[in-house]
Amino acid sequence: MLDKLFQLSERGTTVKTEILAGITTFITMAYILFLAPNILSLAGMDKDAVLIATALGGGLVTIAMGLFVNYPIALAPGVGLLAFYSFTVVLGMGVSWQTALGAVFISGLVFLVLTLTSIRQMIVEGIPASMKVAITVGIGLFIAIIGLKLSGLMAISISLSPNSLGQVVQTHGNLVPPASEALLTLGNLHNGETLLALFSLIFTALLMARKIQGSLLIGVVVTTIVSYATGLSTMPENFTVLAVPDFSKAAFLQLDIPGALHMGLITIIFSFTFVELFDSMGTLIGTATEAKIADPKSGKFPGLGKAMTVDAIGVSTGALLGTSTITAFVESAAGVGAGGRTGLTAVTTGVLFLICLFLAPIVSLVPNAATSPVLIIVGALMLGAIRNIDFDDWTEGFPAFLVIVLMPFTYSIANGISAGLIAYPLLKIIAGRAKEVNWIMYVLAVLVIIRYVFF
Repeated sequence: MLDKLFQLSERGTTVKTEILAGITTFITMAYILFLAPNILSLAGMDKDAVLIATALGGGLVTIAMGLFVNYPIALAPGVGLLAFYSFTVVLGMGVSWQTALGAVFISGLVFLVLTLTSIRQMIVEGIPASMKVAITVGIGLFIAIIGLKLSGLMAISISLSPNSLGQVVQTHGNLVPPASEALLTLGNLHNGETLLALFSLIFTALLMARKIQGSLLIGVVVTTIVSYATGLSTMPENFTVLAVPDFSKAAFLQLDIPGALHMGLITIIFSFTFVELFDSMGTLIGTATEAKIADPKSGKFPGLGKAMTVDAIGVSTGALLGTSTITAFVESAAGVGAGGRTGLTAVTTGVLFLICLFLAPIVSLVPNAATSPVLIIVGALMLGAIRNIDFDDWTEGFPAFLVIVLMPFTYSIANGISAGLIAYPLLKIIAGRAKEVNWIMYVLAVLVIIRYVFF
């Protein structure tokens, strides 16, 4: 039954592989169950309410992606949009969290209209092959940067001048230091947790070199055991396996849609929609490509329209439940790297999210040192697609380069794609090859420029 429902044989996978892949995806993105409450609580929201919304929303929408689309893609509140929601909209603009949820809900409706009218699909199909590959590679590097950061293997060294220190005081800590005063460096290898992450990275890489099934998951489990055995991690006080969620604190249907329709929030709604459009597009294309879902002849993705519909519905669903934008998660690539090829991977991940409504304490036992190396390894796996980019053709290679480097180094999938959307048609025009560009690329380039100039 599962084979027929999820086309397991057709995609060259098994139930065991899919379930292991789903568990792997969940473990690498389970941090969102704790990150989302921490960030949104700064906006005045109750942590328990956000945890309920995150687990419930992420679980239901991810299961929908698996059952109705058969894609191995998981969804949850996006990290970048969580920060935008709390720091820019609520704290920065003084908007209530209820009104901000209303803006998220409306952006989801706009997103759904773009999907149902096939505009999103036209955008994806109009993007050239080199850009699609670049998106995959860029997401791989983006994942690796996240992994390096969470593991402690990468650090930011800041040495502020007296003038910069004065500006820190005047702006209450809101300062972008000059390039000469902030550097990316190697982390502290004398730190126990960093060494544990390094052990996990090497151990997991060795397992993969031996082509051991479930290498990523084995690496996480072994590293977690080592962490507690060496005293780097300790069991929480009064630890219990089961924790019944307090639904009385849930923020269901507490969004303020009329307030969000105020003209002053049009920019916010546009920003939510814009970032979600390119973040989700990049994740969907990158992950689906890595999972080899694309038709080898046409290069198109069967079911992409349905995937985008579920993704769009997830945006508004998150707002109704009481959390920021639910979107396709870049960590889905971890499950694909573990062999996930079908919706059974997503269903497994979604079920685990729902279970975590009651088993949240167990999720908290897994340290960052165990999950972050998974992201680094997946990034390495996705980098292999770069061989399909023709760097001898500057009009193809340079836009792809911008996509690849700007995603990780500006910490935004949307920024990378936006740069490519502008550079690709511009270089083609300059080279006298404008006819090679799909008309939708010109439209997107103009919209991107308008977004960065006016919004």
